[in-house]
Amino acid sequence: MQSHPMLRHYTTRSAAIAAAAAFLPFNSLKSTISITPFSSSSAAMKPTITTAQQPSSVVSNLTLSLSSATPPNCFSAAASFNSELADSSLLVVVSFYKFADFPDHANFRNPIKRLCEELRVSGGIILAPEGINGSICGTREAVERVLEFIQSDERLKGLRQIESPVTPEDEAIHHGHTSKSPVGAGEDAPFRWDHVRVKLKKEIVSLGMPSVSPTEKVGTYISPKEWNELISDPNTVVIDVRNSYETRIGKFKGAVDPCTTAFREFPTWVEDNFQLAGTDSLPSQEVPENKISKSQEDTEGCKSPPRVAMYCTGGIRCEKASSYLLSKGFKEVYHLRGGILKYLEEVPQSESLWEGECFVFDKRVSVDHGLAQGTFKLCYGCKQPVSDADMDSPKYEYGVSCPYCFSTKSEEEKERARARQRQFEVWGVIGGPDKGRRPTQSTNEPQSDSSPQMSKSV
Repeated sequence: MQSHPMLRHYTTRSAAIAAAAAFLPFNSLKSTISITPFSSSSAAMKPTITTAQQPSSVVSNLTLSLSSATPPNCFSAAASFNSELADSSLLVVVSFYKFADFPDHANFRNPIKRLCEELRVSGGIILAPEGINGSICGTREAVERVLEFIQSDERLKGLRQIESPVTPEDEAIHHGHTSKSPVGAGEDAPFRWDHVRVKLKKEIVSLGMPSVSPTEKVGTYISPKEWNELISDPNTVVIDVRNSYETRIGKFKGAVDPCTTAFREFPTWVEDNFQLAGTDSLPSQEVPENKISKSQEDTEGCKSPPRVAMYCTGGIRCEKASSYLLSKGFKEVYHLRGGILKYLEEVPQSESLWEGECFVFDKRVSVDHGLAQGTFKLCYGCKQPVSDADMDSPKYEYGVSCPYCFSTKSEEEKERARARQRQFEVWGVIGGPDKGRRPTQSTNEPQSDSSPQMSKSV
Protein backbone atom coordinates (compact mmCIF):
# COMPACT_ATOMS: atom_id res chain seq x y z
CA MET A 1 0.00 0.00 0.00
CA GLN A 2 1.39 3.42 -0.94
CA SER A 3 1.21 6.06 1.80
CA HIS A 4 0.78 9.71 1.00
CA PRO A 5 4.13 11.55 1.21
CA MET A 6 2.65 14.18 3.54
CA LEU A 7 2.19 11.47 6.18
CA ARG A 8 5.91 10.82 6.47
CA HIS A 9 6.44 13.36 9.26
CA TYR A 10 3.66 12.19 11.56
CA THR A 11 3.10 9.56 14.23
CA THR A 12 2.62 5.94 13.31
CA ARG A 13 -0.83 5.96 14.91
CA SER A 14 -1.86 9.10 13.06
CA ALA A 15 -0.43 7.82 9.83
CA ALA A 16 -2.36 4.61 10.26
CA ILE A 17 -5.61 6.51 10.81
CA ALA A 18 -5.09 8.67 7.76
CA ALA A 19 -3.98 5.75 5.61
CA ALA A 20 -6.95 3.66 6.59
CA ALA A 21 -9.34 6.56 6.22
CA ALA A 22 -8.17 7.00 2.66
CA PHE A 23 -9.88 3.72 1.82
CA LEU A 24 -13.26 4.79 3.18
CA PRO A 25 -15.97 5.79 0.74
CA PHE A 26 -15.91 9.55 0.26
CA ASN A 27 -19.56 10.02 1.27
CA SER A 28 -19.11 8.13 4.51
CA LEU A 29 -16.47 10.57 5.77
CA LYS A 30 -18.06 13.99 6.27
CA SER A 31 -15.48 15.33 8.68
CA THR A 32 -11.95 16.54 8.09
CA ILE A 33 -9.09 14.77 9.85
CA SER A 34 -6.25 17.09 10.81
CA ILE A 35 -3.03 15.34 11.84
CA THR A 36 -0.56 17.10 14.11
CA PRO A 37 3.20 16.46 13.84
CA PHE A 38 5.31 15.16 16.70
CA SER A 39 5.47 17.43 19.72
CA SER A 40 6.73 17.28 23.27
CA SER A 41 3.12 17.53 24.33
CA SER A 42 1.27 14.22 24.34
CA ALA A 43 -1.94 16.01 23.44
CA ALA A 44 -0.35 17.41 20.31
CA MET A 45 0.36 13.90 19.09
CA LYS A 46 -3.34 13.07 18.83
CA PRO A 47 -5.28 13.65 15.63
CA THR A 48 -7.89 16.38 15.98
CA ILE A 49 -11.19 16.37 14.11
CA THR A 50 -12.67 19.64 12.99
CA THR A 51 -16.24 19.62 11.66
CA ALA A 52 -19.58 21.30 12.06
CA GLN A 53 -21.10 17.91 12.78
CA GLN A 54 -20.20 15.07 15.06
CA PRO A 55 -17.70 12.63 13.54
CA SER A 56 -19.38 9.86 11.65
CA SER A 57 -19.63 6.42 13.15
CA VAL A 58 -17.23 5.20 10.50
CA VAL A 59 -14.43 7.39 11.84
CA SER A 60 -15.33 6.56 15.45
CA ASN A 61 -15.25 2.88 14.67
CA LEU A 62 -11.95 3.39 12.87
CA THR A 63 -10.40 5.04 15.93
CA LEU A 64 -11.74 2.35 18.22
CA SER A 65 -10.49 -0.40 15.97
CA LEU A 66 -6.96 0.98 16.24
CA SER A 67 -7.11 0.42 19.99
CA SER A 68 -8.60 -3.08 19.79
CA ALA A 69 -6.65 -6.20 20.63
CA THR A 70 -6.98 -7.61 17.12
CA PRO A 71 -4.71 -5.68 14.73
CA PRO A 72 -6.79 -4.50 11.75
CA ASN A 73 -5.54 -3.99 8.20
CA CYS A 74 -4.62 -0.36 8.88
CA PHE A 75 -1.63 -1.57 10.92
CA SER A 76 -0.39 -3.36 7.81
CA ALA A 77 -0.66 -0.01 6.07
CA ALA A 78 1.41 1.60 8.81
CA ALA A 79 4.00 -1.18 8.62
CA SER A 80 4.15 -0.75 4.87
CA PHE A 81 4.59 2.99 5.34
CA ASN A 82 7.43 2.53 7.82
CA SER A 83 9.11 0.00 5.53
CA GLU A 84 8.80 2.33 2.55
CA LEU A 85 10.22 5.21 4.59
CA ALA A 86 13.17 3.10 5.70
CA ASP A 87 13.88 1.92 2.14
CA SER A 88 13.68 5.45 0.79
CA SER A 89 16.31 6.66 3.26
CA LEU A 90 18.88 4.00 2.36
CA LEU A 91 21.87 5.26 0.43
CA VAL A 92 23.56 3.65 -2.56
CA VAL A 93 26.83 4.33 -4.32
CA VAL A 94 26.84 3.90 -8.10
CA SER A 95 30.05 4.08 -10.11
CA PHE A 96 29.52 4.52 -13.84
CA TYR A 97 31.27 5.42 -17.07
CA LYS A 98 30.77 5.46 -20.81
CA PHE A 99 33.21 6.14 -23.62
CA ALA A 100 31.49 8.16 -26.33
CA ASP A 101 32.08 10.86 -28.91
CA PHE A 102 31.18 13.83 -26.70
CA PRO A 103 32.72 17.05 -28.10
CA ASP A 104 30.05 19.28 -26.49
CA HIS A 105 30.59 17.78 -23.04
CA ALA A 106 31.04 21.23 -21.43
CA ASN A 107 27.36 22.04 -22.08
CA PHE A 108 26.42 19.11 -19.83
CA ARG A 109 28.24 20.38 -16.75
CA ASN A 110 25.82 22.91 -15.27
CA PRO A 111 22.60 20.91 -15.81
CA ILE A 112 23.97 17.74 -14.20
CA LYS A 113 25.51 19.68 -11.29
CA ARG A 114 22.24 21.53 -10.60
CA LEU A 115 20.26 18.29 -10.67
CA CYS A 116 22.63 16.57 -8.24
CA GLU A 117 22.47 19.52 -5.85
CA GLU A 118 18.66 19.62 -5.98
CA LEU A 119 18.47 15.88 -5.24
CA ARG A 120 21.22 16.01 -2.58
CA VAL A 121 23.36 13.59 -4.56
CA SER A 122 27.06 13.79 -3.72
CA GLY A 123 30.20 12.47 -5.36
CA GLY A 124 32.19 13.33 -8.45
CA ILE A 125 31.67 13.32 -12.22
CA ILE A 126 34.22 13.86 -14.98
CA LEU A 127 33.17 15.05 -18.43
CA ALA A 128 35.53 14.90 -21.41
CA PRO A 129 35.41 14.72 -25.21
CA GLU A 130 35.73 10.93 -24.84
CA GLY A 131 32.73 10.45 -22.51
CA ILE A 132 31.70 10.47 -18.85
CA ASN A 133 33.06 8.88 -15.67
CA GLY A 134 31.70 9.24 -12.16
CA SER A 135 30.69 7.89 -8.79
CA ILE A 136 27.71 9.31 -6.91
CA CYS A 137 25.93 8.69 -3.63
CA GLY A 138 22.35 9.36 -2.61
CA THR A 139 19.00 7.70 -2.05
CA ARG A 140 18.13 5.13 -4.69
CA GLU A 141 15.38 7.30 -6.16
CA ALA A 142 17.67 10.33 -6.41
CA VAL A 143 20.56 8.39 -7.94
CA GLU A 144 18.28 6.74 -10.48
CA ARG A 145 16.95 10.15 -11.53
CA VAL A 146 20.48 11.40 -12.11
CA LEU A 147 21.39 8.32 -14.15
CA GLU A 148 18.21 8.68 -16.19
CA PHE A 149 19.08 12.29 -16.92
CA ILE A 150 22.58 11.34 -18.06
CA GLN A 151 21.27 8.62 -20.35
CA SER A 152 18.69 10.94 -21.85
CA ASP A 153 21.57 11.86 -24.15
CA GLU A 154 21.64 9.13 -26.81
CA ARG A 155 25.44 9.06 -26.79
CA LEU A 156 25.52 8.17 -23.09
CA LYS A 157 22.93 5.40 -23.12
CA GLY A 158 24.11 2.06 -21.77
CA LEU A 159 26.26 3.36 -18.92
CA ARG A 160 28.45 0.69 -17.34
CA GLN A 161 27.36 0.72 -13.70
CA ILE A 162 28.43 -0.87 -10.43
CA GLU A 163 26.23 -0.36 -7.38
CA SER A 164 27.16 -0.70 -3.72
CA PRO A 165 24.96 -0.14 -0.64
CA VAL A 166 26.19 2.17 2.12
CA THR A 167 25.02 3.34 5.51
CA PRO A 168 24.00 6.95 6.23
CA GLU A 169 27.18 7.34 8.28
CA ASP A 170 29.21 6.79 5.11
CA GLU A 171 27.96 10.11 3.78
CA ALA A 172 30.10 11.88 6.39
CA ILE A 173 32.60 14.28 4.92
CA HIS A 174 35.52 12.53 3.28
CA HIS A 175 37.96 15.34 3.89
CA GLY A 176 41.45 16.12 2.77
CA HIS A 177 41.41 15.48 -0.99
CA THR A 178 44.01 17.29 -3.06
CA SER A 179 44.73 17.37 -6.77
CA LYS A 180 47.94 15.43 -6.11
CA SER A 181 46.29 12.57 -4.25
CA PRO A 182 45.33 9.22 -5.79
CA VAL A 183 41.70 9.88 -4.88
CA GLY A 184 41.78 13.24 -6.64
CA ALA A 185 43.51 11.92 -9.75
CA GLY A 186 40.26 11.11 -11.53
CA GLU A 187 40.95 7.39 -11.75
CA ASP A 188 37.93 5.09 -11.66
CA ALA A 189 35.71 7.04 -9.27
CA PRO A 190 36.53 10.62 -8.29
CA PHE A 191 34.94 11.00 -4.90
CA ARG A 192 34.19 13.45 -2.15
CA TRP A 193 31.12 12.84 -0.05
CA ASP A 194 30.17 16.32 1.16
CA HIS A 195 29.26 17.78 -2.22
CA VAL A 196 29.15 17.01 -5.93
CA ARG A 197 32.00 17.96 -8.23
CA VAL A 198 31.57 18.02 -11.99
CA LYS A 199 34.90 18.52 -13.72
CA LEU A 200 35.83 19.11 -17.34
CA LYS A 201 38.94 17.25 -18.47
CA LYS A 202 40.70 16.07 -21.60
CA GLU A 203 40.16 12.42 -20.64
CA ILE A 204 37.72 10.64 -18.34
CA VAL A 205 40.61 8.44 -17.22
CA SER A 206 44.07 9.95 -17.51
CA LEU A 207 46.33 7.89 -19.75
CA GLY A 208 47.89 11.02 -21.21
CA MET A 209 46.88 9.93 -24.69
CA PRO A 210 43.53 11.41 -25.73
CA SER A 211 43.99 9.85 -29.17
CA VAL A 212 43.62 6.34 -27.72
CA SER A 213 39.90 5.68 -28.14
CA PRO A 214 38.02 2.63 -26.84
CA THR A 215 35.13 3.66 -29.10
CA GLU A 216 37.30 2.73 -32.09
CA LYS A 217 39.01 -0.41 -30.79
CA VAL A 218 38.89 -2.21 -27.48
CA GLY A 219 39.91 -5.60 -26.06
CA THR A 220 37.67 -8.63 -25.63
CA TYR A 221 35.44 -8.54 -22.56
CA ILE A 222 35.57 -11.57 -20.26
CA SER A 223 32.82 -12.17 -17.72
CA PRO A 224 33.71 -12.85 -14.07
CA LYS A 225 32.56 -16.46 -14.46
CA GLU A 226 34.96 -17.02 -17.37
CA TRP A 227 37.87 -15.12 -15.83
CA ASN A 228 39.31 -17.96 -13.72
CA GLU A 229 39.71 -20.22 -16.72
CA LEU A 230 41.46 -17.52 -18.76
CA ILE A 231 44.00 -16.47 -16.14
CA SER A 232 44.72 -20.09 -15.19
CA ASP A 233 45.89 -20.76 -18.75
CA PRO A 234 49.74 -20.83 -18.75
CA ASN A 235 49.71 -19.05 -22.14
CA THR A 236 48.07 -15.98 -20.61
CA VAL A 237 49.99 -13.10 -19.04
CA VAL A 238 47.81 -11.40 -16.42
CA ILE A 239 48.49 -7.69 -15.88
CA ASP A 240 47.15 -5.57 -13.04
CA VAL A 241 46.51 -2.15 -14.61
CA ARG A 242 46.13 -0.39 -11.25
CA ASN A 243 48.73 1.52 -9.26
CA SER A 244 51.07 0.32 -6.54
CA TYR A 245 49.03 1.71 -3.63
CA GLU A 246 46.12 -0.43 -4.89
CA THR A 247 48.00 -3.64 -5.75
CA ARG A 248 49.72 -3.54 -2.37
CA ILE A 249 46.56 -4.64 -0.56
CA GLY A 250 45.26 -7.19 -3.07
CA LYS A 251 45.50 -8.67 -6.57
CA PHE A 252 44.76 -11.80 -8.58
CA LYS A 253 47.01 -14.78 -8.05
CA GLY A 254 50.02 -14.72 -10.36
CA ALA A 255 49.30 -11.26 -11.80
CA VAL A 256 52.11 -9.00 -13.02
CA ASP A 257 52.33 -5.70 -11.13
CA PRO A 258 53.62 -2.78 -13.25
CA CYS A 259 54.37 -0.84 -10.03
CA THR A 260 53.04 2.42 -11.45
CA THR A 261 52.10 5.39 -9.29
CA ALA A 262 49.69 6.81 -11.91
CA PHE A 263 47.82 5.33 -14.86
CA ARG A 264 49.62 7.60 -17.33
CA GLU A 265 52.83 5.64 -16.54
CA PHE A 266 51.34 2.48 -18.05
CA PRO A 267 52.36 3.18 -21.71
CA THR A 268 55.98 3.71 -20.63
CA TRP A 269 55.92 0.44 -18.71
CA VAL A 270 54.60 -1.39 -21.77
CA GLU A 271 57.27 0.10 -24.02
CA ASP A 272 60.00 -0.79 -21.51
CA ASN A 273 58.84 -4.37 -20.99
CA PHE A 274 57.56 -5.44 -24.38
CA GLN A 275 59.47 -5.34 -27.64
CA LEU A 276 56.74 -3.74 -29.68
CA ALA A 277 58.73 -3.64 -32.91
CA GLY A 278 60.26 -6.86 -34.23
CA THR A 279 60.91 -9.47 -31.53
CA ASP A 280 58.30 -9.60 -28.80
CA SER A 281 58.88 -10.81 -25.28
CA LEU A 282 57.18 -11.18 -21.96
CA PRO A 283 57.44 -8.45 -19.31
CA SER A 284 60.90 -8.21 -17.79
CA GLN A 285 59.29 -8.16 -14.33
CA GLU A 286 59.08 -11.29 -12.28
CA VAL A 287 56.59 -13.47 -14.09
CA PRO A 288 55.66 -16.79 -12.46
CA GLU A 289 57.24 -19.77 -14.20
CA ASN A 290 53.86 -21.32 -14.83
CA LYS A 291 53.02 -18.27 -16.94
CA ILE A 292 55.89 -18.94 -19.36
CA SER A 293 55.13 -21.88 -21.59
CA LYS A 294 57.22 -23.58 -24.27
CA SER A 295 54.87 -22.17 -26.91
CA GLN A 296 55.73 -18.66 -25.76
CA GLU A 297 59.45 -19.40 -25.85
CA ASP A 298 59.03 -20.65 -29.40
CA THR A 299 57.41 -17.36 -30.46
CA GLU A 300 60.66 -15.42 -30.08
CA GLY A 301 61.17 -13.46 -33.27
CA CYS A 302 57.47 -13.52 -34.17
CA LYS A 303 55.51 -10.31 -34.47
CA SER A 304 52.59 -11.38 -32.27
CA PRO A 305 52.82 -10.28 -28.61
CA PRO A 306 51.66 -12.80 -25.98
CA ARG A 307 48.03 -13.20 -24.93
CA VAL A 308 47.25 -10.59 -22.31
CA ALA A 309 44.47 -10.48 -19.73
CA MET A 310 44.08 -7.23 -17.83
CA TYR A 311 41.97 -6.08 -14.91
CA CYS A 312 41.37 -2.96 -12.82
CA THR A 313 38.89 -1.79 -10.17
CA GLY A 314 35.77 -1.18 -12.26
CA GLY A 315 36.89 -1.78 -15.84
CA ILE A 316 37.41 1.74 -17.16
CA ARG A 317 41.21 1.75 -17.13
CA CYS A 318 41.28 -1.61 -18.89
CA GLU A 319 39.18 -0.26 -21.75
CA LYS A 320 41.75 2.47 -22.35
CA ALA A 321 44.74 0.18 -21.75
CA SER A 322 43.40 -2.55 -24.05
CA SER A 323 42.82 0.02 -26.78
CA TYR A 324 46.41 1.19 -26.35
CA LEU A 325 47.84 -2.35 -26.58
CA LEU A 326 45.83 -3.10 -29.72
CA SER A 327 47.18 0.08 -31.29
CA LYS A 328 50.69 -1.21 -30.56
CA GLY A 329 50.18 -4.50 -32.37
CA PHE A 330 48.95 -6.81 -29.62
CA LYS A 331 46.55 -9.35 -31.12
CA GLU A 332 44.99 -11.09 -28.11
CA VAL A 333 43.94 -8.62 -25.45
CA TYR A 334 41.27 -9.52 -22.88
CA HIS A 335 39.95 -7.62 -19.90
CA LEU A 336 37.62 -8.36 -16.99
CA ARG A 337 34.13 -7.00 -17.59
CA GLY A 338 33.06 -4.88 -14.62
CA GLY A 339 36.52 -5.14 -13.09
CA ILE A 340 37.44 -6.53 -9.69
CA LEU A 341 34.24 -5.19 -8.11
CA LYS A 342 32.02 -7.23 -10.40
CA TYR A 343 34.19 -10.30 -9.83
CA LEU A 344 33.98 -9.97 -6.05
CA GLU A 345 30.23 -9.49 -6.33
CA GLU A 346 29.51 -12.52 -8.53
CA VAL A 347 32.20 -15.15 -7.84
CA PRO A 348 31.88 -17.09 -4.55
CA GLN A 349 34.87 -16.81 -2.26
CA SER A 350 35.34 -20.58 -2.36
CA GLU A 351 36.00 -20.34 -6.13
CA SER A 352 37.83 -17.03 -6.12
CA LEU A 353 41.40 -16.48 -7.32
CA TRP A 354 41.46 -13.01 -5.77
CA GLU A 355 43.89 -12.51 -2.88
CA GLY A 356 43.51 -9.65 -0.39
CA GLU A 357 41.14 -6.69 -0.56
CA CYS A 358 40.24 -4.23 -3.32
CA PHE A 359 40.97 -0.53 -2.87
CA VAL A 360 38.00 1.69 -3.79
CA PHE A 361 37.87 5.42 -4.36
CA ASP A 362 35.41 6.37 -1.64
CA LYS A 363 35.01 6.37 2.12
CA ARG A 364 34.87 2.58 2.29
CA VAL A 365 38.58 2.49 1.34
CA SER A 366 38.53 -1.25 0.60
CA VAL A 367 36.05 -4.06 -0.03
CA ASP A 368 36.23 -7.84 0.17
CA HIS A 369 34.25 -10.68 -1.39
CA GLY A 370 30.58 -9.87 -1.74
CA LEU A 371 31.61 -6.19 -1.68
CA ALA A 372 31.66 -6.38 2.10
CA GLN A 373 33.41 -3.55 3.95
CA GLY A 374 37.16 -4.14 4.06
CA THR A 375 39.57 -3.68 6.95
CA PHE A 376 41.78 -0.89 5.59
CA LYS A 377 41.57 2.77 6.55
CA LEU A 378 42.81 5.81 4.65
CA CYS A 379 45.84 7.91 5.51
CA TYR A 380 44.65 11.48 4.96
CA GLY A 381 48.24 12.57 4.57
CA CYS A 382 48.84 10.65 1.34
CA LYS A 383 45.46 9.02 0.57
CA GLN A 384 46.92 5.51 0.66
CA PRO A 385 45.28 2.54 2.41
CA VAL A 386 46.67 1.59 5.80
CA SER A 387 46.18 -1.55 7.85
CA ASP A 388 45.86 -1.93 11.61
CA ALA A 389 49.56 -2.85 11.71
CA ASP A 390 50.42 0.34 9.78
CA MET A 391 48.49 2.41 12.30
CA ASP A 392 50.51 0.87 15.15
CA SER A 393 53.68 2.25 13.58
CA PRO A 394 55.33 5.28 15.28
CA LYS A 395 55.30 6.90 11.82
CA TYR A 396 51.50 6.93 11.79
CA GLU A 397 49.73 10.08 12.95
CA TYR A 398 46.03 10.35 12.25
CA GLY A 399 45.32 12.88 9.53
CA VAL A 400 49.02 13.62 9.07
CA SER A 401 51.24 10.72 8.01
CA CYS A 402 51.71 6.94 7.75
CA PRO A 403 54.65 4.57 7.10
CA TYR A 404 54.21 5.14 3.35
CA CYS A 405 54.51 8.94 3.39
CA PHE A 406 56.29 9.81 6.65
CA SER A 407 59.76 10.11 5.10
CA THR A 408 58.54 12.05 2.06
CA LYS A 409 56.85 14.84 4.03
CA SER A 410 58.66 17.84 5.42
CA GLU A 411 57.95 19.13 8.91
CA GLU A 412 56.20 22.10 7.36
CA GLU A 413 53.86 19.79 5.42
CA LYS A 414 53.14 17.77 8.52
CA GLU A 415 52.33 20.90 10.51
CA ARG A 416 49.90 22.04 7.80
CA ALA A 417 48.27 18.62 7.96
CA ARG A 418 47.92 18.93 11.75
CA ALA A 419 46.27 22.33 11.33
CA ARG A 420 43.90 20.87 8.77
CA GLN A 421 43.03 18.03 11.13
CA ARG A 422 42.35 20.48 13.98
CA GLN A 423 39.97 22.40 11.70
CA PHE A 424 38.10 19.20 10.94
CA GLU A 425 37.86 18.20 14.59
CA VAL A 426 36.52 21.63 15.60
CA TRP A 427 34.26 22.49 12.65
CA GLY A 428 33.58 19.11 11.00
CA VAL A 429 34.90 20.51 7.70
CA ILE A 430 38.24 21.63 6.39
CA GLY A 431 38.67 25.41 6.46
CA GLY A 432 35.99 26.12 9.07
CA PRO A 433 32.26 26.71 8.57
CA ASP A 434 32.82 28.58 5.29
CA LYS A 435 34.80 25.62 3.85
CA GLY A 436 37.33 27.83 2.12
CA ARG A 437 34.73 30.18 0.61
CA ARG A 438 34.71 33.88 1.36
CA PRO A 439 32.16 34.70 4.10
CA THR A 440 29.06 36.41 2.80
CA GLN A 441 29.51 40.14 3.18
CA SER A 442 26.78 41.95 5.04
CA THR A 443 24.69 44.24 2.87
CA ASN A 444 25.12 46.95 5.55
CA GLU A 445 28.89 46.96 5.14
CA PRO A 446 30.27 49.45 2.62
CA GLN A 447 32.19 47.98 -0.30
CA SER A 448 35.45 49.59 -1.33
CA ASP A 449 36.36 50.29 -4.92
CA SER A 450 39.05 47.63 -4.75
CA SER A 451 36.68 44.80 -3.89
CA PRO A 452 36.26 43.57 -7.49
CA GLN A 453 40.01 43.33 -7.88
CA MET A 454 40.31 41.53 -4.57
CA SER A 455 37.69 38.97 -5.52
CA LYS A 456 39.59 38.15 -8.70
CA SER A 457 42.80 37.53 -6.83
CA VAL A 458 41.26 35.25 -4.23
